[in-house]
Amino acid sequence: MALVLLVPLLMYLRAGCRSKNPVALPINWPILHMFPSFVANLHNMPAYFTLVLTGSGHNFRAHGPPGTGMRFFVTCDPANIQHIFTTNYPNFPKGAEFAAIFDIMGGSLFTIDGEPAHRMRAKVKGVLNGPRLVDNLASYCVDKVKNSLLPLFAHMVSIDTPFDMQEMMSRFMFDLSATSLFGVDPSLLSSDLPPMDVAVALDTVMEMGFFRLVMPTSCWKLMRWLNIGPERKLSTAHTVLRSFIMEMMERWKNNTCHTGNDHSGVDIMPPFLNDPDYAGDELVLAMIIGYLLAARDTITATLTWVFYNLAQNPNVVSTIRNELSPIASCKAASSASGMVIFEPEETKSLVYLRASLYETLRLYPPGPIEYKTVADDDVMPSGHKVRSGDTIFISVHSMGRMEGLWGNDCLNYNPERWLSEDGNLRYVPSHQFLAFNSGPRICPGKEIAVMQMKTVIASTLWNFDVELMKGQSIQPKPSCILKMKNGLILKLKKRQM
Repeated sequence: MALVLLVPLLMYLRAGCRSKNPVALPINWPILHMFPSFVANLHNMPAYFTLVLTGSGHNFRAHGPPGTGMRFFVTCDPANIQHIFTTNYPNFPKGAEFAAIFDIMGGSLFTIDGEPAHRMRAKVKGVLNGPRLVDNLASYCVDKVKNSLLPLFAHMVSIDTPFDMQEMMSRFMFDLSATSLFGVDPSLLSSDLPPMDVAVALDTVMEMGFFRLVMPTSCWKLMRWLNIGPERKLSTAHTVLRSFIMEMMERWKNNTCHTGNDHSGVDIMPPFLNDPDYAGDELVLAMIIGYLLAARDTITATLTWVFYNLAQNPNVVSTIRNELSPIASCKAASSASGMVIFEPEETKSLVYLRASLYETLRLYPPGPIEYKTVADDDVMPSGHKVRSGDTIFISVHSMGRMEGLWGNDCLNYNPERWLSEDGNLRYVPSHQFLAFNSGPRICPGKEIAVMQMKTVIASTLWNFDVELMKGQSIQPKPSCILKMKNGLILKLKKRQM
């Protein structure tokens, strides 16, 4: 009960704890220590971490109230990150508490560590690297852009109406992800824009996951037991997700029976369903939700920030179009709709397009904060000691905004920084550019994600001019995924060639 009473007290302290000084460390309050500063800045934790890390040499410690077990080490130091993710990665698992926080994905690659994670990762990597799967995913993406996304954009142009690009990208990626799993298109991107209950439920999982990560475990577990506050909302989201997945699985099984084979989707499901190591409805449910979050949420967030950046940098848009022009000149005459669609193989070698994408990922990584625990006492390359049971927050968002790593213009959107003198993409080690993770946990679907995003960006920019509507409040949503709290309102115009 004391912890429940603690929350209103912390809300009362919010005004005094919000960081106004870029070089100030969190206030170390009596008894409560630095916990009030964390709570007061929950609305924009990535930016708060960046302010503190900038003034503290890329590392700082934080403690919560006595008895909560809240001991944090926060870092954006590439040497520490290489140590955590590669050199001594067995000592820095996600841990049992992380698995409890994201309980609906328990047993999936999102939550497990050690040898089970190694085996599952090898299985996932084998499936995602299959040539037939890659070809089918590319085909699904191109078809969805051609038959749903661009026609919907054209409709918005015809009625001269601004719209929320984040919502459109969420609908697009949800359809794409669900189709690749179940062989059934939920059609959230159809012209009538149906309700997004399942997509909203996925958002809730990541928002409440963030809440659980920064709250004392006993606090959120008590709320869950009482079914109050955010935990009540999360429980409803779990119910929505379970119902949707059960329905999709039934439709998938019916399609399989009617077609006489088990390959009605793009082969993501059968390799797991036919493997006894992955038997069990709960594990299948956890893996599906984990895939939907990885495939939909991260790309939705990234594409939204991409268009936010491009709408403010017409010079970058012009350079991308110049790179696309030789490809488009061979396609325009054969396009009956007047729209030019770019195939993944056509954009694969385009360096500047990838550079513009990577520059967005540097400034706005979809996973702004990584979470690890400490198994055994250790000493970081920076000299900091960490104890068994400590929590480590790796601020990916902050790492992209450190002058020592990216130069004095680190806060500017500049794809040129990714280009080497010979015009190729400049190599940056993954422990300095962590958007796709690093070491043994590097994203197995990285190139698929890049392919999908480049297809959307190229096809949109070639056919439309993008205008950012004025007067918006662009700020992140408190979540494990860096989405925009108020969406991104854009207006498109048909491009005059």
